[in-house]
Amino acid sequence: MAYIPVIIVFLLYFSSIPIAFALFGASIFYFTFFDAGMPPEFVLQKFVTATASFPLLAIPFFVMAGSVMNYSGISAKLMMMADVLTGHMIGGMAQVNVVLSTMMGGVSGSANADAAMQSKILVPQMEQRGYGKAFSSAITAASSAISPVIPPGITMIIYALIAQVSVGKMFAAGYVPGIIMAASLMFTVFLIAKKRGYKPSRESRATKKEIGLQFIDSIWSLSLPFGIILGLRFGLFTPTEAGAIAVLASALIGLFIYKELKMEHIKPILKDTIYGTGTVVLIIVSASVFGYYLNWERIPQMLTEQLLLITENKWVMLALLNLFLLFIGMFLEGGAALIIVAPLVVPVVVKLGVDPVHFGMVMIVNIMLGGVTPPFGSMMFTTCSVTKVPIGDFVKEIWPFIIALLVSLLIVTYFPSLIMFLPNLMG
Repeated sequence: MAYIPVIIVFLLYFSSIPIAFALFGASIFYFTFFDAGMPPEFVLQKFVTATASFPLLAIPFFVMAGSVMNYSGISAKLMMMADVLTGHMIGGMAQVNVVLSTMMGGVSGSANADAAMQSKILVPQMEQRGYGKAFSSAITAASSAISPVIPPGITMIIYALIAQVSVGKMFAAGYVPGIIMAASLMFTVFLIAKKRGYKPSRESRATKKEIGLQFIDSIWSLSLPFGIILGLRFGLFTPTEAGAIAVLASALIGLFIYKELKMEHIKPILKDTIYGTGTVVLIIVSASVFGYYLNWERIPQMLTEQLLLITENKWVMLALLNLFLLFIGMFLEGGAALIIVAPLVVPVVVKLGVDPVHFGMVMIVNIMLGGVTPPFGSMMFTTCSVTKVPIGDFVKEIWPFIIALLVSLLIVTYFPSLIMFLPNLMG
């Protein structure tokens, strides 16, 4: 009987009920009909008090920062820089696609936002230069998986709140996995482009002077994510304050340096912020109430005990959890999977001596991989809806990139010293 709310969550979710309402509805159902010892008004109080979290304020700031950066011309400067660096390579526009997603991690922090933007901007350009539409859509969706891994990704903040770890350390841990994912996708693009004869977007490699001039032109765009990490490292501001500083800095850059941010952009920026924040925060507070039910029934503790009966080898456990997360990711949207699964499995890995920050990156890379995997990958649907590519054609082209991301996941999982190098420098 104690597991019925978990079953209700999945039934509601697969009935197209938003995950926030599924979590909250299952919790209310439990405390109303199964455990009358908790008055319903206490459950509602838990729902409200979950919003009284200072780290939670980082989410609206970073959502707004991403929107401001898109309207201020920062995204365009990053695209030009990516073209200068990789446009001469075999499969030039596809390589630009990957590098731009890597740079966009510090701008949007959202896989779906990155997929939608590049589907509108890059896919038509790739088509004009002879790339297949399905291939262009596939690399756009696959590369968008990098954005939430590069700080400041919103998923990192959510995981940090769930696992009670430092947001700053999560941000620092994201750079190496993001670079590994980018390198694996670029190598895969090289192999496919060489086989199909996709040409570079530039006739020759950019000169040092061209790279230098473009770097100077894009330096404000490139400096924002690194400035956030350095500020956190030296204790100049908290993660929440870093979000506010990112909004202010991107607005000043857009107004006075690139001069592309206009008064008419204020309304769409506020709409993007309210919609993005409302969606994420509603899920988090609903998950908080659901987590209260899980702890009330000691489900995480029981799951930990059962999993430890299978194996006490942390590497075998990580392999089993990866398989489990990959399976879940094929059916659940990334944010929903993170919020539901993290409270259950984090105690297991911590018990076995796995650093929760390292495991956080394993989870985030895993659920991003799920976002491009059939049958319910959110980035797959976002990209195909914008580019009008049939799902069947998309699936045929995405498999090499899924394999590349799987290799990246294995590296992130089994080489923790690589992932934890930067967080350990933070002390």
